[in-house]
Amino acid sequence: MSDAHPTSQAVTDVVLTTEDRAVGTITLNRPEQMNAITVELGVALEHALRDLADRSRVIVIRGSGGNFCVGGDFHELERLRAGGAAAMAPLFNNFRKACDTIATLPVPVVCAVEGYAMAGGFELMQAADIVLVHQNAVIADIHSRFGQVPGGGSTQRLPRLVGRQRALAHILTGDRLSAAEAVAWGLAYRQFGAREFDAAVTGFATKLAGTDPEALAKSKHLIYAGLQLPLEDGLDLEARTVLEHLCGASAAAGIESFTKPDQQGAAHV
Repeated sequence: MSDAHPTSQAVTDVVLTTEDRAVGTITLNRPEQMNAITVELGVALEHALRDLADRSRVIVIRGSGGNFCVGGDFHELERLRAGGAAAMAPLFNNFRKACDTIATLPVPVVCAVEGYAMAGGFELMQAADIVLVHQNAVIADIHSRFGQVPGGGSTQRLPRLVGRQRALAHILTGDRLSAAEAVAWGLAYRQFGAREFDAAVTGFATKLAGTDPEALAKSKHLIYAGLQLPLEDGLDLEARTVLEHLCGASAAAGIESFTKPDQQGAAHV
């Protein structure tokens, strides 16, 4: 990954990607459909994630037109239903691959959520490493309101994030969550007001991009790997990883920057 990249832009029909130095941004680009998920969008999202991870230190996912994502495109789903389960499977499989990809990338993936984040959009939030929410965001898994069962991860990720009771109540009722509730539930890291949202997202991503990429990647890996292990095994994995890391140049540079006195004779902190 490069430390700095000139600003660049690539466009597909349904996903727009930009790069500004070390921060890559993915924008779901179906504003008239509130960025509803299609077979094509799922593929494009996965490809954009993998592509930007090779060149960026942080990836931000946003939606166009003032909304994050309202979930699966019911018009496409209705068309695919005529072909049965086999025809519908790519809609769910492609989106799952995109969501699953996030945990495997060495860079943090931040969802910047404003407007509606419903159903699949809410499920994409759950798959993100970090979520930042606009104070006016409207968040919910609304599958039950339309006689549907969540198919983008809610029944599995949500209980792990917020606990069984909250997950069950939310999925069964489809009640909407405010930005403040999303933060309180642990579904988002921070909320920001309308006037500061864009600047806050940029500032947060830029700050992350300034972190040593090797240390960041290893910490991210430890968290995801540890969630799949008993605590003792996770602690063993952490111990092995940190000792290996401390023997490398990245850790050495960080220690030197901390211990080297500044002009006032104090360590940098």
